[in-house]
Amino acid sequence: MASLACLQGYGSGSETGSDSEDTKQNAEQVEKIENPIGSSEFSLAKSIAVCSNPTVIPVKEASVSRVVDPATKELQYNPKYDELFAPVKGPENPFLTDQMRATKNMLCGFVEKAHISAFQFENQRRTFHTFGYALDPSVDGEGCDGQSYVGDLQAAYDTDGKTVFEPATLPTSQSKRKRHRNDKPEDINGFLGPWGKFEDEKTVAVPTEQEKAELEELLSKKHKRGKLLEEKPVEEKSVLHIKDAIDYQGRSFLHAPHDVGVNLRSDAPPSQCFLPKSHIHTWQGHTKGIAAIRLFPRTGHLLLSASMDTRVKLWEVYGERRCVQTYSGHRQAVRDICFNNKGTQFLSAAYDRYIKLWDTETGQVVSRFTSRKIPFCVKFYPDNNKQYLFVAGTSDKKIICWDTRSGEIVQEYDRHLGAVNSITFVDGNRRFVTTSDDKSLRVWEWDIPVDMKYIADPTMHSMPSVTLSPNNKWLACQSLDNKIVIFSALNRFKMNRKKTFTGHMVAGYACSLDFSPDMSFLVSGDGDGKCYIWDWRTTKLYKKWKAHDGVCINCLWHPHEPSKLITAGWDGLIKYWD
Repeated sequence: MASLACLQGYGSGSETGSDSEDTKQNAEQVEKIENPIGSSEFSLAKSIAVCSNPTVIPVKEASVSRVVDPATKELQYNPKYDELFAPVKGPENPFLTDQMRATKNMLCGFVEKAHISAFQFENQRRTFHTFGYALDPSVDGEGCDGQSYVGDLQAAYDTDGKTVFEPATLPTSQSKRKRHRNDKPEDINGFLGPWGKFEDEKTVAVPTEQEKAELEELLSKKHKRGKLLEEKPVEEKSVLHIKDAIDYQGRSFLHAPHDVGVNLRSDAPPSQCFLPKSHIHTWQGHTKGIAAIRLFPRTGHLLLSASMDTRVKLWEVYGERRCVQTYSGHRQAVRDICFNNKGTQFLSAAYDRYIKLWDTETGQVVSRFTSRKIPFCVKFYPDNNKQYLFVAGTSDKKIICWDTRSGEIVQEYDRHLGAVNSITFVDGNRRFVTTSDDKSLRVWEWDIPVDMKYIADPTMHSMPSVTLSPNNKWLACQSLDNKIVIFSALNRFKMNRKKTFTGHMVAGYACSLDFSPDMSFLVSGDGDGKCYIWDWRTTKLYKKWKAHDGVCINCLWHPHEPSKLITAGWDGLIKYWD
């Protein structure tokens, strides 16, 4: 039926003559044979077949211009060469350079996959790294003997392109250099052995004039870019803020008052301590955060504070609670401070790598010490007859002992693996305990530069702040896993795992901690500005409150007051609580 429809459609053209008549006759005969039923049904099928037959366009009239998108990865037909490599249609950007106009399939250029055996690739790679030449992978059948090289062409021609897997006869210039030899052991002075120099070796260390000029130019550029080697010394001064620095008996402000209702010269702690309830005073004066605070030794009638604004200030704890004196002598933030036993002098350690010894009353700098490293903590030796010695933990993992009389370093303790954060004297000042960024605790005998005990555990964290209990039996360590861990300060220095104080957040901050004078409470600062107080016996958290806007970095319990607490924070304020 389909063949008959195609035949009928083909004969429906405008052709005339005998051929068309013969075709019609043949069609009628076929119709009579294949349609014995009736002619009406057959004519309907024939018309449907004629309508569904596609129109055929001659080849000459068909358009052969098909656009191929350059970004196409796969074609569904087989294009001709003219179609595949036809120029890209559309306007051209006149501002493109030749490099930008080049065809790319990667950011760095055009990359095509090439098939090469792993052995040949490794052979050419090693040959290039060893001899300096290799076969050019981008050419095929070019150059002499069908080979072309990249790299050191002269070496390739001298060795006939030998690879590392082929024995190459190198010229004398590339052969093994000859040495001066003297293997006679009886020649004591002239014996060389395997250490003889090369025959063509020159041992001239003096640079030529051209090399001198280049080195001087390089050094001058380096000094311009870098910091100055020697900075000018900062001006050291102190400002006295009170007019009555000397009383009617000729005593300075260092003399403890008698009319404050508390015996400040007593050695006995208060019989019972209580939790502070209210905020009674704020000391203001620092322009940046507080780094450390220290009470005047024994009496506690004065407070010394070190700040990130490079200044150290002395404050009154009783009376009008004024700022007594300001000490300015550092170029960068002050990290730590420490009084001597009498309080007449104090040390200040700052990020400008200097430790300075100040006279508390006059405000003059007595001595300056530096090891060209940042001191993180500083402590006077507690014995009264050796107050001329002090130790400092530095950023280069050392604990350095200085003599203030000569200004010389008399001892170095170099066993830590990280910056030293704290130094605490124990056992009647015969030993001291240090903590470091290496997450360890080390115990040292005084003046012996080898640690007698090393405490480290995989579960331990860095402990940047350590405090000795009033009865000298325990060490409270602020651990950066938000805990306070307790070590025995006698004999074995064993961790007391039954006493662990938690609840505060100190990760990342060196918040200090302190005991109440009767050792019934333990107080600590917090990274959120809160102050926490725990019961020492049961480790229960008794009280917490918002003390500062920034980090509450320091807490001190007054040694003669049963319920008075001093806190300092990164908001630049020092607060007094009762």
